[in-house]
Amino acid sequence: MPAPDGSIATATRSSRRAGWRLGVVVAVLAAMVAAAADAHAVTSRIKDLVDIEGVRENQLVGYGLVVGLSGTGDTLNNAPFTLQSLRAMLERLGVNTRGANLRTANVAAVMVTANLPAFATQGTRIDVTVSALGDAKSLLGGTLLVTPLLGADGEVYAVAQGQLAVGGFQAQGEAAEIRRGVPTVGRIANGALVEREIEFNLASLPSVRLALRNPDLTTARRIAEAINRFMGIPAAFAIDPATVRFAPPRSLKDDNLVGLLTDIEQLRVEPDKAAKVVIDENSGVIVMGSNVRVSEVAIAQGNLTVTISETPQVSQALPGARGGETVVVPRTDVAVDDERERRMAVLEEGVSLRQLVDALNALGVGPRDMISILQSIKAAGALQAELEAM
Repeated sequence: MPAPDGSIATATRSSRRAGWRLGVVVAVLAAMVAAAADAHAVTSRIKDLVDIEGVRENQLVGYGLVVGLSGTGDTLNNAPFTLQSLRAMLERLGVNTRGANLRTANVAAVMVTANLPAFATQGTRIDVTVSALGDAKSLLGGTLLVTPLLGADGEVYAVAQGQLAVGGFQAQGEAAEIRRGVPTVGRIANGALVEREIEFNLASLPSVRLALRNPDLTTARRIAEAINRFMGIPAAFAIDPATVRFAPPRSLKDDNLVGLLTDIEQLRVEPDKAAKVVIDENSGVIVMGSNVRVSEVAIAQGNLTVTISETPQVSQALPGARGGETVVVPRTDVAVDDERERRMAVLEEGVSLRQLVDALNALGVGPRDMISILQSIKAAGALQAELEAM
């Protein structure tokens, strides 16, 4: 029976408080563990992982003339296209050059290239790059004349003109020449004016395709799951390793699609990386992903070095000796270094990237020797990663 003072009820309330406190502590610890796991996970914005279909640049190209060069232009005898272009330009300006012998060295034929950004409107300016086409020595100080820039369809989308900025230079004399950079390539900041727009209505698309910059099935699925969690409905799904299709709700107005895509771009996803090793034998660069694993394998690395040195010595007769003569006596020293201090290293099953690098560094392996070792490990079937040689 309970005591008159209610001691059993008091003990029950105390046990409930203790259980509640224990539950709070467990929840806090679980949250700390989850936060620590999230801290170690490297996440990226969807904006940095994908490109939206249709939102892209377009390449433009044009042919023009650069004038005002200080005798460093094309040699008209060696560049007939420059001579033809110069005469055609002067005739359009009302100057008759038929039968005249043009000898100017201040003109150069150039190719003008530019990238037309997505949604560039009429009247905006873009940067252009100017490259010499003939035998001009330098474009320093030149001015590009009006040059139409064409798209892949042959239509004019921009017109370029302006003063060139050349980073390289060239100077020469009778017996010496010095060159820094590339003086035959220049750039004009905001040098082209957009004349035609590319029609593309993003807000009217019934669905949007997101193209992964690094195709991967796991990453594509994670992007789709992140979008679905944000929307609260199954609005996105992965079509293939490189594409995620997103269908906005029908109730969404066209003018709100851009805002919705802006919010989706800020969602964070942990991209998955394939196990891959990239090597460049020319420069000795090795790049290995964090998922690279190596099966159990033994590695021995050593070099046999033979050094031969010739040290001739002069043998001279003693003073006063008859019939003596001075001769050169060859002396040869041969040394062999087989690096016996090197040992064989054993890599355990499933070692990580750090363990692999530490084991190879312990053998005193340099970058170029490491390339050969990685290729041998791959040939032995112990490297659980894709090996790509550049």
